[in-house]
Amino acid sequence: MSNGFFAKLTEGLSKTKDGVVKGINNVLSSFTSIDEDFYEELEETLIMGDIGINATSRIMDKLREQVRDRHITDTQQCRELLISNIREQMRTDDNAYDFENDKTVIFVIGVNGVGKTTSVGKLAAHFRKKGKKVLVAAADTYRAGATEQLREWTDRAEVPLIAGKDGADPASVIYDAVNAFRSRDCDILMIDTAGRLHNKKNLMEELAKMNRIIDKELPGIRRENFIVLDGTTGQNAISQAREFGEVADLTGIVLTKLDGTAKGGIAVAIVSELNIPVKYIGVGEGLEDLERFESDEFVDALFS
Repeated sequence: MSNGFFAKLTEGLSKTKDGVVKGINNVLSSFTSIDEDFYEELEETLIMGDIGINATSRIMDKLREQVRDRHITDTQQCRELLISNIREQMRTDDNAYDFENDKTVIFVIGVNGVGKTTSVGKLAAHFRKKGKKVLVAAADTYRAGATEQLREWTDRAEVPLIAGKDGADPASVIYDAVNAFRSRDCDILMIDTAGRLHNKKNLMEELAKMNRIIDKELPGIRRENFIVLDGTTGQNAISQAREFGEVADLTGIVLTKLDGTAKGGIAVAIVSELNIPVKYIGVGEGLEDLERFESDEFVDALFS
């Protein structure tokens, strides 16, 4: 994570810090002994900070165990333990980014309005900056203006776009994109899909159709299914991920709009509740304002 991005993240999490971190500090300073009331206050503060019930339970269970085993009596000593436990809830696997070094097809899904199309553009720029040959397919063919919006972003990212006419069958776009991917010897094909959940059956059939084309034309190629979630929506983001998880096997999360939200704690909840890694985070409108998610740096930015 670059210094500039870390500074933006720290600034972006300021509202979360005012809520969660200030709340934790208040609990630690207002109690002189560690008792059940102390634990309950801490637990409530974490839940209110959108860290989620499951993640909070795990964090608090570990804290109780540490306090008991180490015979801790000073509430202030709990601060570093708490930070360490939050950090532990967010760790991603060492191989979470291996796909960046393989030929990979990435489906990008998510409801309209979460920043899905802009995230595709930013991810394309991120991969291109790493020296990858990237191709983007505009498979969100039903939403008026979706292809034009995506074209603006791919132009900015200096990455080619394969698109059809508005209302065209997304599968025909995928067929063209897959052939272009192969003939141009690209490294990463990103597919912007329709942001619809009101009819899961249709979306499932659409994704299945696109997957069949990829299976046939690019047998054995690596797959990633990223869901884009809006960090400002808090617990709603988890509900969306669960819903889409019934339609596609999600392998990673792109968390957007972390700049200026009071709900930054949702990043902890998402990883813990869904067991899906947050792989990239966005903290602004610029092309460079999306980077790999690094849990240690996120927690540092939150508690610094």
